[in-house]
Amino acid sequence: MSVERIFDNTEVAFALKSDSELERAYFLFKMISIEPLVRIGTAATNFAIKAHLPVKGLIRATVFDHFCGGVNEEDCLPVINKMYEKGVSSVLDFSVEGKESEKEFDNACNVVLKIMEFSKELKAIPIAVFKPTGFGRFYLYEKLGKGEAFTVKEQEEWNKVVARFDAVCKKAKDYNIAVLIDAEESWMQDAADTLVTEMMKKYNTEKPVVYNTLQMYRHDRMEFLKKEYAKAKAEGYFLGYKIVRGAYMEKENERAEENGYPTPICASKAATDDNFNDSLNYILDHIEDISLFAGTHNEESSYLLMNLMKQKGLENNDSRVWFGQLYGMSDHISFNLSSLGYNVAKYIPFGPVRDVMPYLIRRAEENTSVAGQTGRELTLLTKEKKRRKKL
Repeated sequence: MSVERIFDNTEVAFALKSDSELERAYFLFKMISIEPLVRIGTAATNFAIKAHLPVKGLIRATVFDHFCGGVNEEDCLPVINKMYEKGVSSVLDFSVEGKESEKEFDNACNVVLKIMEFSKELKAIPIAVFKPTGFGRFYLYEKLGKGEAFTVKEQEEWNKVVARFDAVCKKAKDYNIAVLIDAEESWMQDAADTLVTEMMKKYNTEKPVVYNTLQMYRHDRMEFLKKEYAKAKAEGYFLGYKIVRGAYMEKENERAEENGYPTPICASKAATDDNFNDSLNYILDHIEDISLFAGTHNEESSYLLMNLMKQKGLENNDSRVWFGQLYGMSDHISFNLSSLGYNVAKYIPFGPVRDVMPYLIRRAEENTSVAGQTGRELTLLTKEKKRRKKL
């Protein structure tokens, strides 16, 4: 018997949105649905910020407040508390990108450690997250992945990267919270994967604490998952995986073409969907050893996971299975799942408005390029606006 189709319930989906917030969401998704407008808006925003024009207030009141929780951890608290009342947890994501200095890497690590201190007091934040390149230079991961030797100075720098990973993973185990380590571009990912596996070996001895991320638009990730499972079984530790479709497709394909190697990306959207769904099946088949955080805005994959849980006799709130979506998107998935008792977390980006802009621009571009995503949001928002008018 399949699970009930629940994602059309807009009353549950938008219960936390006031009428004005509903209107803002509709306006933003309407803008994002027009591709030329996104391109012009992106260029204009980049220019305004670089030219120090006074646009922060406008950005903050529109796109920032819709997709971000605030400028710092404390600023996010009202959003965190409000969502938790509806059973949706938070993953605070310090979304500052493209930093290159040791000072900035130390700062990013300290922010994650501070969030974990927050988590100790707040049940609403059971999961932490960071990007590998938030803790060290992209170049180092890339060089290590190629098997090239570091200089003495680079080795010292890499040792600091390892120490940052270790500090966060140790605290996650000490505080009994999960830490999700994001995946990035394929040409730096091998080094990140190796380091995350070391952390799993060290800290996932009793249960999964450290989670790696698999981008299933890569056709090699199922094979990687199976190899990692065999290794973990042989060496006696648990695995945690965040499963996503992927975020760097155009960049991956362009680089493969420029450098004359086969693209690591699946040949089609359907192949990516199959790969993603296969990973859900595989993990649920090995749920005693692998825990899952399914990061998806795809309704069919969400229904599949709900059905698999039912088939395996897992409770809706089984601690080994989490659903995740981004703040400001797919509320119809998040809040309808939480209303049935599933474990759901929203990624809540935060940081100074200027520093978070690259993240926000990527969100807008992704929404424009994902067929049907923005249209679905608009349909549901329209439905809820009509429902409220009838009240």
